[in-house]
Amino acid sequence: MEISTRTPARARFSACALDTSMIGAALLLATLAGNAHAIDVDAGEYAAALPAGSNIGLLYLQHAERRSLYSDGHKVAIKAGLDSDIGILRVANYQQLGDYTINTQFLLPFGRLEGTRDNDALGQTSGTGDLILASTLWLVNDPAKNRYWGIAPYLFVPTGSYDRNDALNLGENRWKMTLQTGYVTGLTDRLSLDLTADVTLFGKNDDLTSQGLTLRQKPLWQAQTYLRYAVTPKLSVHVGASQLWGGETRIDGQDQNDEPGTSKYRVGGSYWMTPTFQALLNYGQDVSVDNGFKEEQRVNLRLLWVF
Repeated sequence: MEISTRTPARARFSACALDTSMIGAALLLATLAGNAHAIDVDAGEYAAALPAGSNIGLLYLQHAERRSLYSDGHKVAIKAGLDSDIGILRVANYQQLGDYTINTQFLLPFGRLEGTRDNDALGQTSGTGDLILASTLWLVNDPAKNRYWGIAPYLFVPTGSYDRNDALNLGENRWKMTLQTGYVTGLTDRLSLDLTADVTLFGKNDDLTSQGLTLRQKPLWQAQTYLRYAVTPKLSVHVGASQLWGGETRIDGQDQNDEPGTSKYRVGGSYWMTPTFQALLNYGQDVSVDNGFKEEQRVNLRLLWVF
């Protein structure tokens, strides 16, 4: 699971109209207005329906570099730069609910964001993100046939670091709810297909910028898929892709026409170092972006303990 920071460029401007003094202000507003996060799952996430009484602890470490900025599908003529180093602590407990497996979990993001190159006026920030409360219910849990189907709501609680005077924030100062469903099926003895879809609904942020503007956002949709191949019982490799739709923002009643429209790919693998400890590594890039910073590269390391 990853939390992808998306920063659509909400400001409507042409590249030729930009000068140095305008760049900082335009991108500051773009970053504030489009601070939306998508729930990116890891390969095999919905296949992890453990027995009742099991617990897992996870540590995610993510590094991403963005070196271009897009508006209306066109690259803005500046040397854009936004780097992030994000960690997530995640704990889940599994229970039996009648005939179904369910877990309860919490996630706490933390880390830093930094504007670089022509975006160094954005500055940098560090701290904690918004606390996330979640639960997955498996309606299908059939290890013998390698078939799983789960539904998971995620509630984002506005507890993260937020200052309306800062261009970059790890918290969003608003409530959010993501409803996600994931299906896993075996295609062969070693090859599996993961399909995941979700929608995120946003509360309002009524303290945007030093002017105290009100930010609202339309639902953000996402579809994801992975192909996973079990090289050995311990080692698996995977390739995946995802697409975002919707998510346009509105500031004080004015539509910003800033849907991210982001597509990306990911490749990686996982390895069980011991029966209770697994490491997973992903590498990915954005393929196309309609509005916002484009990730040139993202590296994710996930460490998982079963206890």
